[in-house]
Amino acid sequence: MCQNCELMRRLKKKIYLGLCGTTLAALAVVRACNPGLMGEPPASQVSQVPSAEAQPDSVLCTMPAEQATKVAYHPIRGVHSYSLCFPDVQDVQIVAARRWGVRPVANREQAERRKSELVFVGSNPYYVIDRGMTSSIPYLVPRAALLLQDIGRNYLDSLAMKGVPLHRIIVTSVLRSEEDVARLMLKNGNASDQSCHRFGTTFDIAYNRYNTVCPPGEHRREVRNDTLKYVLSEVLRDLRQQERCYIRYEVKQGCFHITTR
Repeated sequence: MCQNCELMRRLKKKIYLGLCGTTLAALAVVRACNPGLMGEPPASQVSQVPSAEAQPDSVLCTMPAEQATKVAYHPIRGVHSYSLCFPDVQDVQIVAARRWGVRPVANREQAERRKSELVFVGSNPYYVIDRGMTSSIPYLVPRAALLLQDIGRNYLDSLAMKGVPLHRIIVTSVLRSEEDVARLMLKNGNASDQSCHRFGTTFDIAYNRYNTVCPPGEHRREVRNDTLKYVLSEVLRDLRQQERCYIRYEVKQGCFHITTR
């Protein structure tokens, strides 16, 4: 009796496995003959992702080359016009600066005594303070410091989503004392004694140079500044549309002039 039960069990197992194999084979034949029946487009209609060599700006420096063709990156579009998308002139930005900023400081010594109103903005994982920055003090009011950090973080996220090697933005100007403004006016014709930088609400971000981020030992792949600028412009446009800031595209200074709002 038990022997017969065992034979029946083995027979059912063979039948089950045979049916599974037949079903899988039939599905493979159907898929090969007509991909559309399986909910897949024919091979002729599938867009092929170019290799890393064909698209030099489409692979993260930390991503193995064999994985490059398996990732669908977001497109890089930029903005249709820098001057039209970032038109906020001095008259607009100064209103926000006076509303959200601190009282202008006379010199750096006085700024040191006003630290309770300001936040230190040294280089961090999201942005770099320009080493050549001599006419500014690395402080901002809290809401401007948060805006700067969000720009840096959003920029890195956007680069990753678009498959562009990671770079940090470079901050070229932040808080300026009255003495800084006076000295700057002597050598820079665009400087103003009513500068928004005096209130700690305003900072400049370079659009023609960036800080490369690449882990030690990884290959550093070059990327055009124009590509990095396109991505940065998208990030800034989105934050401006969210009414987080006012932005002016500075042609001669090579930067985006940004004030929190």
